[in-house]
Amino acid sequence: MAVSANRLELLQIADAVAREKSIDRTIVIAAMEDAIQKAARSRYGSETEVRAEINPKTGDIKLHRLLEVVEEVENPATQIDPASAHDRNPDAQVGDLISDPLPPLDFGRIAAQSAKQVIVQKVREAERDHQYEEFKDRIGEVVNGVVKRVEYGNVIVDLGRGEAIVKRDQLIPRELFRNGDRVRAYIMDVRREQRGPQIFLSRTHPQFMAKLFRQEVPEIYDGVIEVKSVARDPGSRAKIAVVSNDSSIDPVGACVGMRGSRVQAVVQELQGEKIDIIPWNPDAATFIVNALQPAEVAKVVLDEDAERIEVVVPDEQLSLAIGRRGQNVRLASQLTGWDIDILTEQEESERRQKEFQERTELFVDGLNVDEVVGQLLASEGFTSIEEVAYVELDEVASIEGFDEETAEEIQARAREHLEERERQLDEERKTLGVEDGLREISGITTAMMVALGKDDIKTVEDLAGCATDDLVGWVERKQGEVERHPGALSDFEVSRADAEEMILAARLNVGWITEADLTAEETDESEAEDAAGLEG
Repeated sequence: MAVSANRLELLQIADAVAREKSIDRTIVIAAMEDAIQKAARSRYGSETEVRAEINPKTGDIKLHRLLEVVEEVENPATQIDPASAHDRNPDAQVGDLISDPLPPLDFGRIAAQSAKQVIVQKVREAERDHQYEEFKDRIGEVVNGVVKRVEYGNVIVDLGRGEAIVKRDQLIPRELFRNGDRVRAYIMDVRREQRGPQIFLSRTHPQFMAKLFRQEVPEIYDGVIEVKSVARDPGSRAKIAVVSNDSSIDPVGACVGMRGSRVQAVVQELQGEKIDIIPWNPDAATFIVNALQPAEVAKVVLDEDAERIEVVVPDEQLSLAIGRRGQNVRLASQLTGWDIDILTEQEESERRQKEFQERTELFVDGLNVDEVVGQLLASEGFTSIEEVAYVELDEVASIEGFDEETAEEIQARAREHLEERERQLDEERKTLGVEDGLREISGITTAMMVALGKDDIKTVEDLAGCATDDLVGWVERKQGEVERHPGALSDFEVSRADAEEMILAARLNVGWITEADLTAEETDESEAEDAAGLEG
């Protein structure tokens, strides 16, 4: 069967559009079928259910209308009676659809224009879907493009297979792009939006710098050197933590390159951003000391539960450790994930003296002893009256100047003080309306019950409904700044694990869960760990 020139042209157009837009030929032919259906409806009536079929090999166009078989015909354009339906299909039953062939259609100018719009719209939708599918799995890649235009500070980039945008806040400060400039950026997000997929690029994202190092340092690309974390103040300064999986390769030296060639290539791409390359260390204290380079650190004190660290530096190193406008310590904090408090040696000495004085006063007031005795207890390392009351008698008696009789008297006063304080706290707890049942939860003291009551947690059921954050608080990081939210028990030495145990005990107590549930959960966790170990 010969293919007419008109139909051959139809197939050639479908092939050309599919090739140009990088979409499937069947999608283009389906769009043409929709266009012909729309044009046919304008000819036969909008209520007519028209179907068009284009033969993908010959280009033949067949038109049909669908008629529903009904007992009583109300609309001949969409319905047919059973007798007439049986003439076309002997097996037709009420409720079936009958395909009725329609004669070929000569399109008028308006119908052709309408068909063209449908095809353009369908092809554009298919092109957008293709673009979204292509880029949605490329988040985290670095791409090259050409600046197409700049709108209100946002840079529109032509990636060849699509358009992307670098928003003004994702550009390095003070960098300017003009039409035709080449730009390299990090694919931060790909989203479906009403006007098609939007590809969002970034030049300020910390991972952009990590990817640039991956391109410049073959050892990172090969996996011999690993980038552990990155912190950036775009356009000004950055820190990158690296570790080598091969003890014979120096990770910092490899990233710097011969005469600094590798790091300079990254610095130039980032508009002169100064980069500190930090050796990563599994020991948090060592890593934090490294991250504060170039400042020297005299001493560190870690609080692992709060992920907080105190760093003591020589007085003359303070400004270097903090950096201009706090930049050095802020980047070190972002890099390590720890909150860093910086003190000078003099400030630490003053703080120690203040703490010593406070502990002395605590013992003088609580135990009704003179200042010398209070100082002796404080200098021996006692930090609370509870410690004095419940340590072995020998520990108190062994303090220089004390004997056994003195130690017994001090411990008796300590216990008497604690009993009185317990009585006062219990009265306050009752005044707040905190129920006695909370005492049954392991680890909860009367002082904690008062704190819970002040936070409106007054029953075991209230405690069962809490999250861990409600008890110990939580930390939020916003634009590199740390914001702390206290919990009901933040003033007590309660870890997250302790808080979880308390909440689980409360839920057991009120019957929300059973011991069997806990056992099943532990078994699932154990099996998951075993499976992970086997995969490893």
